[in-house]
Amino acid sequence: MSDLLVGIDRALGNVGAQITAGLREAVRSGRLAPGDRLPSSRALAADLGVSRGMVVEAYEQLVAEGYLTSRHGSGTRVAQLPEQHTSRGPELPRDVSDVSELPFDLKPGSSDMSAFPRSAWLAATRHALATVPHSRLSYGDPGGVPELRIALAGYLGRVRAANASPDRIVVVGGVAQGIALVVQALVVREHRLLAVEDPSSATQRGLLRSNGLPIVGIPVDGDGIDVDVLARSGARAVLVTPAHQYPTGVVLSPERRARLTAWARDVDGLIIEDDYDAEFRYDRDPVGCLQGLDPDHVVHLGSTSKALAPGMRLGWAVVPEPWLEQIRELKQYADLGSAVINQFAFVRLLESGAYDRHLRAMRLRYRGRRDAVADAFAEFLPEVEVNGIRAGLHLYVELPVGCSEDAVVAAAAERGVRVEPVGPMREDAAAGPQALVLGYAMLAEDRLHEAVRRIAEACREVV
Repeated sequence: MSDLLVGIDRALGNVGAQITAGLREAVRSGRLAPGDRLPSSRALAADLGVSRGMVVEAYEQLVAEGYLTSRHGSGTRVAQLPEQHTSRGPELPRDVSDVSELPFDLKPGSSDMSAFPRSAWLAATRHALATVPHSRLSYGDPGGVPELRIALAGYLGRVRAANASPDRIVVVGGVAQGIALVVQALVVREHRLLAVEDPSSATQRGLLRSNGLPIVGIPVDGDGIDVDVLARSGARAVLVTPAHQYPTGVVLSPERRARLTAWARDVDGLIIEDDYDAEFRYDRDPVGCLQGLDPDHVVHLGSTSKALAPGMRLGWAVVPEPWLEQIRELKQYADLGSAVINQFAFVRLLESGAYDRHLRAMRLRYRGRRDAVADAFAEFLPEVEVNGIRAGLHLYVELPVGCSEDAVVAAAAERGVRVEPVGPMREDAAAGPQALVLGYAMLAEDRLHEAVRRIAEACREVV
């Protein structure tokens, strides 16, 4: 087979993802039959007018998914699939999180998963499989493989100014598991209340409540969490997002950082630091983490969810010494430890410099998209206040007077744009200004420009 029809629309962006989806659909529909040999990556790239690397990544992804096979001397061929995959029967279930399926998806909290460094991760995984002794594939230390904890200690000290010795790091299944383990430990220690920022992630608040600990909202202003209100709340533990508060985008001010750690020392309390988005700071180097200021009262939580992909379920907790044994024990009971091969692959990514290179490339990409959104608001809706532009992957937009966030969300959806209101993220939905939170990581600059134009139309219609 020397020719293959794969439709791509460059105006939609994510050309690599379009190639992958086109080939996958050709296999599912039967247009490509089991055993068919695909064009070489070089030939298909030339036909489509794209880089060969895009085609190589598409082939590798579909080999990993089981749609294609690749053997030396035989080329890349269509795999023999179960019958339901080669017919036009019921489609595979769609991602339940993509409830709207709108063409302009500005869902916050999402990263550009088409940019996942497949080649680097594949090389790192191959290295792990080639070098890790068989004995290391058994159940190991519930805190994670020592090599990764050593690599993370160096990385977090260098990049996040953390005070993180390897023995105080616990490898977890993402920040969500890290939070769940800490909350379980708080319950065991008879904490009666956990403070959270208000507004904050509704999903995260649901996770906290599911672990049996009542929560109290603490207001956030332009400097971050209000420590005076926190001190009056009666809570002795608080969950914060100091690097880029979700959803307002505020960076915790130096004065508030000092007061927050002083509060923790005064009440012998615990600060749970969700360090999400910290890798993406655009006006200067990322601000150092809270844990570096007070390692005895801060649990530092981070993950690869924004830098690589949330489906990796790979994260870490830097735990104060008095809490360490309990967190390790809870991790042991939770799942007997995180997946070993992924840990060794991530070690390779860190030690080879591939992770740093990937982050540098993603900062450039996301900064361009952030600028596109901010510039589009200045052009189409200059009367709104756009916050959170210094860091992260989302913006917080306070709507003009007279704009109901729910009405704007509905009007934007009619125009094909998915945005999210801030009201459900507050303990009292009516307590703050009408606002939207917009994620910009998944769309190219031209589509972001068009999405903001449509949001401006929606706002004017509502007013």
